[in-house]
Amino acid sequence: MIVSIISIGNSKGIRLPKSILKQLNIQDKLELEIQNNSLILTPVLKKPREGWEASLSQMRENQDDTLLIPDTSHSEVFEWEW
Repeated sequence: MIVSIISIGNSKGIRLPKSILKQLNIQDKLELEIQNNSLILTPVLKKPREGWEASLSQMRENQDDTLLIPDTSHSEVFEWEW
């Protein structure tokens, strides 16, 4: 399929036909990769950190949310150098 490049403000873009969006279940985000001098567009189906809240709540209920390492910066042991 050949598509035209269009101007969008100071940028450029392409229009994807509605049938392609529906077929690939593309919602509002795509991952863009460059491989072998080609653009690869992949639908992003999951949101980052989706389900974390439920998992953390379950950890809390199971009392499995204790820290594995101390929550200190050890600033009393050494001075930060910038």
